[in-house]
Amino acid sequence: MEIETRSESVPQKEQGPAPAPAIWSESPWGARRSPAVRRILVASVVGCVVLGGVVALWPSGEKAAPPALGPAGRAMAAAGAGAPAALPDLAVLIGEREAHLRKHPGDDHSWAVLGAAYVERGLRTADSAYYPKAEEALRTSLKTRPEGNAQALTGMAALANARHDFRGAKKWAQSAVELAPKRWSAYPPLIDAYSGLGDAKGVGKALETLRELNSDLPSVMARSGQVYRDRGWREDAAAKLMDAAALAEGPAEKAVCLYRVGELAWERGEPAESLRYYEAALAADPDHHPSLAGKGRALAALGRTSEALRSYQRALVKQPAPEYALELGELYESLRLAPAARAQYDVLRARVKQEGVNGVNDERILGLFEADHGDADAAVNRLRAEFKRHGSPEVADALGWALHRAGDDKEALKYATRATDKGPRVAVFAYHRGQIERALERYGAARRHIGEALRINPYFSPLLAPAARDALDSLGEPPEGGPSQVHAPDDAPRTPLPPSNP
Repeated sequence: MEIETRSESVPQKEQGPAPAPAIWSESPWGARRSPAVRRILVASVVGCVVLGGVVALWPSGEKAAPPALGPAGRAMAAAGAGAPAALPDLAVLIGEREAHLRKHPGDDHSWAVLGAAYVERGLRTADSAYYPKAEEALRTSLKTRPEGNAQALTGMAALANARHDFRGAKKWAQSAVELAPKRWSAYPPLIDAYSGLGDAKGVGKALETLRELNSDLPSVMARSGQVYRDRGWREDAAAKLMDAAALAEGPAEKAVCLYRVGELAWERGEPAESLRYYEAALAADPDHHPSLAGKGRALAALGRTSEALRSYQRALVKQPAPEYALELGELYESLRLAPAARAQYDVLRARVKQEGVNGVNDERILGLFEADHGDADAAVNRLRAEFKRHGSPEVADALGWALHRAGDDKEALKYATRATDKGPRVAVFAYHRGQIERALERYGAARRHIGEALRINPYFSPLLAPAARDALDSLGEPPEGGPSQVHAPDDAPRTPLPPSNP
């Protein structure tokens, strides 16, 4: 592997340091660096990995730093293996880099470290206010060192992915790969970008290269598991993710892997099994907030409604992601608690608005919300534009559903078919397609796809799963004898069969 080392004491290039932007304090984490942390920082290189943690720093001339290095050292050691750092450790690393850069504003490497750490913290806390900070830090690094700065390019790719700007992420990640093709940490953000664009071939090629460069890391195994899930290879995905969880060294990394296994169990319609994995993830890392939302989803499916509501509420307090507000709102709506549902939908709108100010593209989740709970025509316009930018199966499904809700079922079917044919095998895609086919009076296909949704996961949505069962009941059983065109009429001309091979 090609390792680039940077020293804090390296003099600035001839062009001089770029003007330093303001450093945001991260109180109460503004402590001085310990000597041990200083040593590990002197010989490190930064990249970005989005699955759980976007900072990837690797010390030069020694193995990843041991836990005894302290919070910042632990954060950097975890990131060196492409693993997520514990949130308190990440906060300490951010505070120490901010303090260092107040004294050394021309240190391009530390700007890249800080920018990537801001991206990870924003992702892990759903606080998009970190993204403008990350962009300024990363662009300062690129301005200070415009040539050969693969770590800052990788950080920009991770930032674009976090903002759901997959075209931008592809551009930045490709630039990083072209500059340092043997640098494995540039490939995970490239995989995320291809996935967001719906480019399955690009995902496959990038994953193949990543595994050739570094296949033994748990983070790479977990990345493989996610790609396998998107391809519909659920058994392979579960095996890879379980291997990654078994090999994970830090609690945050273990929690990410266990959560992903729980998601696979949920998508298979096994809420009790998924609940066990979500709880195991939270036992490993209580700060893994996505597992709280997953736990709420599973508890609701098991009929433990009060516990489900509390779990969702805790998730929203700690990580107020718009998709969690939508899920909780629909759970309230299924319980006929309309005021509580409306309150969550207001939370969703407010979060989307705030994230938009910070450069986050939430068009898909907002389009899905508007299609079911707001203005379907506005949802269509929003999602058409999003599909032109990012033609993933997820966006195709959302656009198809919005078109159906707006009354254009013929066009809707084109996008719903694209989603089911090219995307993962998930219940909501099959349900959306089946309901569109039902509206078009294609009753056989509708019966097949709505039934498939319930076979995949009978609990896939507190609102849509009951609607799927009602739709299937109204469609009834298929007519006896099968479709009329299965057998040719008796007087139809018969085409002789070709002779069989000897």
